[in-house]
Amino acid sequence: MPSKLYVGNLAYSVSNSDLEELFSRIGQVQSVAVITDKFSGQSKGFGFIEMGSAEDASKAIQTLNDTDLKGRNIKVSEAKPRESSFGAVAAATGAAGATIAAAGAAAVGNLNRQRGQLG
Repeated sequence: MPSKLYVGNLAYSVSNSDLEELFSRIGQVQSVAVITDKFSGQSKGFGFIEMGSAEDASKAIQTLNDTDLKGRNIKVSEAKPRESSFGAVAAATGAAGATIAAAGAAAVGNLNRQRGQLG
């Protein structure tokens, strides 16, 4: 099990220090990041914790998942790898892209036929 954890359902008032204090009761904390909006600076209600070992991460999930922090039941789980935005767009538009390419080819074919008739 990797040592990076996702922590969700955070109250907007939860800080990096709050999470570090909570998770350090379980084991060694390597890093903490409460994710914030880049324009307003307000918390987005989730964050990531990197624990010192996979064992500490597993123990943190078992101990802290669905427990109260500042009036909210936090969700603690293994962090999933971040997906590339480019890959998601390419996958989502794959079939549509093929349809658009076929329509474009048909339009060019029609244009060439029209030019032949006009010239």
